[in-house]
Amino acid sequence: MKSSGLHSHNSGAKILRSPLKKGSVTFATLFFLLIFIITGLISSSWTNSSTISVGDVSTKERIISKEHRRTPKRIAIPLNCSNGNETQTCPANYPSTFETREDDELSSNSTCPDHFRWIYEDLKPFKATGITRDMVERAKKTAHFRLVIVKGKVYVEKYKKSIQTRDVFTLWGILQLLRRYPGRLPDLELMFDCNDRPVIPSRDHRGPNTTAPPPLFRYCGDPLTLDIVFPDWSFWGWAEINIKPWETILKDIKEGNNRVKWMEREPYAYWKGNPFVAETRKDLLTCNVTDNQDWNARLFIQDWIQESQQGFKQSNVASQCTYRYKIYIEGYAWSVSEKYILACDSVTLFVKTNFYDFFTRSLQPVHHFWPIRDDDKCRSIKFAVDWGNNHKQKAQAIGKAASDFIQEELRMDYIYDYMFHLLNEYAKLLRFEPKIPVGAVELCSETMVCHADESEKKFMMESLEKGPSITSPCTMPPPYDPHALGAFLRRTFNSIKQVETWERRYWENLNKQQ
Repeated sequence: MKSSGLHSHNSGAKILRSPLKKGSVTFATLFFLLIFIITGLISSSWTNSSTISVGDVSTKERIISKEHRRTPKRIAIPLNCSNGNETQTCPANYPSTFETREDDELSSNSTCPDHFRWIYEDLKPFKATGITRDMVERAKKTAHFRLVIVKGKVYVEKYKKSIQTRDVFTLWGILQLLRRYPGRLPDLELMFDCNDRPVIPSRDHRGPNTTAPPPLFRYCGDPLTLDIVFPDWSFWGWAEINIKPWETILKDIKEGNNRVKWMEREPYAYWKGNPFVAETRKDLLTCNVTDNQDWNARLFIQDWIQESQQGFKQSNVASQCTYRYKIYIEGYAWSVSEKYILACDSVTLFVKTNFYDFFTRSLQPVHHFWPIRDDDKCRSIKFAVDWGNNHKQKAQAIGKAASDFIQEELRMDYIYDYMFHLLNEYAKLLRFEPKIPVGAVELCSETMVCHADESEKKFMMESLEKGPSITSPCTMPPPYDPHALGAFLRRTFNSIKQVETWERRYWENLNKQQ
């Protein structure tokens, strides 16, 4: 224990006393006896007022305890990009321990959001058999890289280049996770595919005579595949189209929401994007306003080549919350645009989706979004906008629920916590000892950022985790009970069917009036 700070400066020194007369002894004795009694009474009074009972800590004692409680400061891990070190290497002095605050009010002991439960569902196909080295090797077929973590260090074996810098910023995000929670990630090996569509069909791994599926990480999944879903690269920035890191974007969109209040926004459905990546997007363009027809949609083609030449002045997502309704429609697979659209407090019109990312499976129709038919988009959009304009408060509540979900349950702290828990749960299933492959390269923030080009370096530095967190990851909720999960999925299905019924009646009544 630390010293109280009070030290005796006369211990060991001789104390000189004058001889006392006999009459003085009686007075001195009575005097010290009186002082002893008074001190005892005061002590008793103080004890009774500050201590309620044995084992019960008084308010005063709690305050004293709190004041003397040691609160660790968040240390910063400096980046060392020395000019003379052309072949940048990883520092040997990275923190390997994790220390949290002792103050319960500041410690992150909260339960993780519900969408974390899907981690158990994504890993369920491997629960019975575990994950063997052979299974991991079979996932190499389409992987862009193998990620290995051994003793808190990251190693990468690259197989092919991904689209743009998807692989770069995915690996950057994983490195930031280790800076945030040093010493907390177990040893593991995994394969990562940076392409859009999932590739592990569930039908190939059903029945007693089939092989266990290979574990393959990627950005999205669908009901017919077994790929493991992981947060996408754009959370740390998308350099090619000047999309800022997520933490910055969230703040910008929140400010954008306040610029134009919902009631003052354009009462139409807005979409801007590249229609040439999927037939369903080309079909959406037929819903645009013309001289002869208005489906309540305002649709715009995004030319990214022209945007890059003009400095991305017309593609700021934080400035696009000026319509009451915003359309989300998939591209070749799931689209990164989804989270930016939901972050606006406009009503998100979800054109029927085939794919999901790590958080959208917890969104509820008519609460977080409004479902749109994919086989009759124009009429469906017109009905949705007419309904919302006739039920403004209800529509506004839907937009706010989605925006609140994104701002509160998808903040960057939870992105890292999702990655943390997913990798920990995955590592528990490994039935082999992870090893550093021959030819694999050790990766750290220095090796990535020090020689990156300016656009990549800008976003890397903006999304850099300064050092270890002083709060623990959130606590994982329990897995879904099968009956509860079934009820949740039925409720989602029934909500969509209810909207389709309202829509059908709307058009039937409109046709009768004509």
